[in-house]
Amino acid sequence: MNIRLFFLALCSTITFAQDHNFPRAKVDSIVNRIQLPKIPSFQINVVKLGAKGDSISNSKPFFDEAMALCKKNNGGTIVVPKGVYLLNGPIHFVSNVNLKIEKDAKIKFSDKPEDYLPMVLTSWEGTMLYNYSPLIYAYDCKNIALTGEGIIDGEGGRTWKTFKAQEAKGKELSREMNHNTVPLKDRKFGEGYFLRPQMIQFFNCKNILVEDIRIENSPFWCLHLLKSESITVRGISYKSLNYNNDGIDPEYAKDVLIENVTFNNGDDNVAIKAGRDHEGRANSVTPSENIVIRNCNFKGLHGVVIGSEMSAGVQNVFVENCKTVGYLKRGIYLKTNADRGGFIKNIFVRNIQLDEVEDCLYITANYHGEGKGFQSEISNVSFSDISCNKASASGIVIQGFPDKKIKNISLNNIEIKWAKNAISTTNAENVILNEVFIGEKATVPSAAK
Repeated sequence: MNIRLFFLALCSTITFAQDHNFPRAKVDSIVNRIQLPKIPSFQINVVKLGAKGDSISNSKPFFDEAMALCKKNNGGTIVVPKGVYLLNGPIHFVSNVNLKIEKDAKIKFSDKPEDYLPMVLTSWEGTMLYNYSPLIYAYDCKNIALTGEGIIDGEGGRTWKTFKAQEAKGKELSREMNHNTVPLKDRKFGEGYFLRPQMIQFFNCKNILVEDIRIENSPFWCLHLLKSESITVRGISYKSLNYNNDGIDPEYAKDVLIENVTFNNGDDNVAIKAGRDHEGRANSVTPSENIVIRNCNFKGLHGVVIGSEMSAGVQNVFVENCKTVGYLKRGIYLKTNADRGGFIKNIFVRNIQLDEVEDCLYITANYHGEGKGFQSEISNVSFSDISCNKASASGIVIQGFPDKKIKNISLNNIEIKWAKNAISTTNAENVILNEVFIGEKATVPSAAK
């Protein structure tokens, strides 16, 4: 189908030039300074402590004992051999520990909310508060790893799934507390507020490795990297299709490598965040930054997302050599609104292969049309070597504000074979296009008849 290319350039300037080079040296410097965890030689097998991989017996006491023994020995590896281990409650990490879930082993968490009390300090959609413990939780740890070829099953599709329809009260209260600077000690949620816990959360941690495991059936976000740094996530896979099952959420995170991940999620694959509204802006000294995403297979709602909770800012994100397996709603999605403030800048995306999407590349400063007074800065975004077979809605969308324009967007070597709408740019300036094709490529003009 032939498609005419429309440029809706309200208060916009569109020019044509060569794309900036992908900053390979910057990527290499980030990857080279990320440190893998150093784990002492001590090992303990949970079966030797009494855990039974029969899917029925509660193995939590033996996992807790193994963690305590590692702490006593200044760290070590907890080995989980073949079997299905039911845990009626969370795993809380200590420093210098590798939880190794071997091939044909599964950790299956209970779905009884009371098992995840007492509450712990955590975050929920960008607001710090006390809530149910994440199923696997590390707070203020260093040198921690979650490895092996086994499975972690969050049992999120039954009891936790029912919380979605009941969460409005807790969600709105958390946001009011954020906007009104309610002291953290008074932000108590848990029972009666229906805010689902994350599957895995590393909070204020350093030197983290998550490798080769499979994540299934999370109650909420799958892997939340909160206020942590020096992180490697590689070789993991997903089958987690419940509500809000983001794959990986770096938030206030620094120096992160995500590579060779196979996603299959009910929500965003990678969603980079940095706090919400007032609280996020107050933490502007800790943006999410220096994040490398490469060699991944996307499947789910969106591929890579920045926002919408990004009020402390997101910068220096590098995405390359990724492709989709099946449908995505949006390929690359940058979203914020006039409640957020903060910034999104220095984003580089290259060599991405998309199949069928609703929108291929989407940048909006007016997400859900919400908010006022705190418009975000979006600038210095480069897309290059992007291919897409079909965009059922739009190929490329850029939406700024008249008094806060999106600036310095580079589009180089983009081919979208079919799109209902080609390009829409509103309130943007210095949008640079080179070798951009949407629909059939034009050839030499036909002769007059």
